[in-house]
Amino acid sequence: MYRVKEAFYTLQGEGAQAGRAAVFCRFSKCNLWNGREKDRAQAVCDFCDTDFVGTDGQNGGRFDSAEALARHIRSLWPDAPGQPYVVCTGGEPLLQLDTELIAAFHQQGFEVGVETNGTLPAPSGIDWLCVSPKADAPVVIERCDELKLVYPQPKAMPERFADVQARHYFLSPMASPTAPEGGSDPVKQSNTRKATDYCLAHPRWRLTLQMHKIIGID
Repeated sequence: MYRVKEAFYTLQGEGAQAGRAAVFCRFSKCNLWNGREKDRAQAVCDFCDTDFVGTDGQNGGRFDSAEALARHIRSLWPDAPGQPYVVCTGGEPLLQLDTELIAAFHQQGFEVGVETNGTLPAPSGIDWLCVSPKADAPVVIERCDELKLVYPQPKAMPERFADVQARHYFLSPMASPTAPEGGSDPVKQSNTRKATDYCLAHPRWRLTLQMHKIIGID
């Protein structure tokens, strides 16, 4: 059984794949926060701004087999030229994503991308792996395609991940989880400046912004 909060077709907004068309498959549940606002202060990841609770979102649901979920995701891809691409995210997708589902996605013609907090081993067959560490949670993935760090996190500063082997290293400015959608966010503005300064001083790292929020898409 796979539990999906929502699934939608959009453009990837961050990182090395920014601007690429993708179907986002957002799995329910996370191992660093239960998603309930009353428990945010005690969560390992207390700045999350994503709703991953339940299966009641757009195109969400429960799927009894890998094939059923892969067909559902394929139905959201347009009938047009271009390599189908699915981004498995969450919550924490590696609580549910397995080799069977990866194979089913491949059977449907998809490249498979994953955005994970890195606390769980990644199954084989993933085509693009993005690791985004959170606070002091242990990271068990040592190699990935991109390391994307929400910045600044006092317990997860870039220096801590010097040994993670990645093709790309990104800093994403932390936003306020309570900022209104589309409204002013002084916290993010300040953190964007801090991330910019860090990248200038440490050119291994590159700045990435949430393009999807800037242009007003999901």
